[in-house]
Amino acid sequence: MQPVAILWPAFFLAILLVYIHAIFGVEIIKRGVIFTDLAIGQIAAIGMALSVAFLGGEYQTPLTLLFAIFAALLIAWATKRVKNVEAFIGLLYALGISSIMLVLAKSSEGTELFSKLSAADILFTSPHDLLIDASIYIPISLVMFFIYPRLQGTLKELTFFIMLAFTVTSSVQSAGVLVVFALLIAPAYSAIIQNRLKPLTFAWMFGSLGIIVALFVSYNFDLPTGYTIIFVTIVSALLSTLFY
Repeated sequence: MQPVAILWPAFFLAILLVYIHAIFGVEIIKRGVIFTDLAIGQIAAIGMALSVAFLGGEYQTPLTLLFAIFAALLIAWATKRVKNVEAFIGLLYALGISSIMLVLAKSSEGTELFSKLSAADILFTSPHDLLIDASIYIPISLVMFFIYPRLQGTLKELTFFIMLAFTVTSSVQSAGVLVVFALLIAPAYSAIIQNRLKPLTFAWMFGSLGIIVALFVSYNFDLPTGYTIIFVTIVSALLSTLFY
C-alpha cells in the first residue's frame, strides 16, 4: 500500500490538532498561565489510566472528560482567587503525574501506557478516528470564534476553560499530554514574538509546517511520532526566538 494511502488521515489530523490548539495557545500565553493545558491534560489522563487499569478500557472518554472538566473549572476558579496561580497549576500537574503512576503501578503494561499517555503515535490514524476528532474540534472552534468573543465575565471564563477541557479530552487520547502542550505553546509563542502576521494566522502556518515535517521524519526514520512532533515543534520555536 502506498504511503499516501496510509498516512493521509494522520496528516489531516495533524493539521486539525494545530488548528484547534493554536486558538487556545495564543490566548493562554496572553493570559500568562502557560502550564494550564499541561495540568488539564495530565489530570484528564488520570481518567484514561483508571479506565485502562480497572475497567478494561471502557468508559475512557467519559472519565477523561470528567477529569478534564474538573481540572479546567478548578483552574478557572484559581485564576481569580489564588495568588501565584502558576505555582498552583504546577502542583496540579505534579498531582496528575503521581496519580497516574500510582494507578498504573500494578499494571503489567504500566510503563508502556504512561509513555502512550505522554506522547501517542498518530502516524497510523484511521479515517474513523479522524472523523471523530473533526466532529469535536470544528464545533469547538466555531464556539471560540463566534460565541466566546461576545461573552463577558464569569461566563466567558467558564466557556474558555470548558472548551479547552473538551479539546484536551480528545487530544490527550489521540496524541498524548506532552504533544498537546507542545502544539498549544510552541506555535503560539512563535506567533506572538513576531509582528508581520496576525498571531493566530502565523501560529497555524508555523505549527502546520512543523508537524508535517515531524510526520515525514518519523515515518522515514522510524522514530516515535509523538516525541518527534514535540522535538521538531519546540526546536523550531526556540530557533524562531533566536531569529526574532
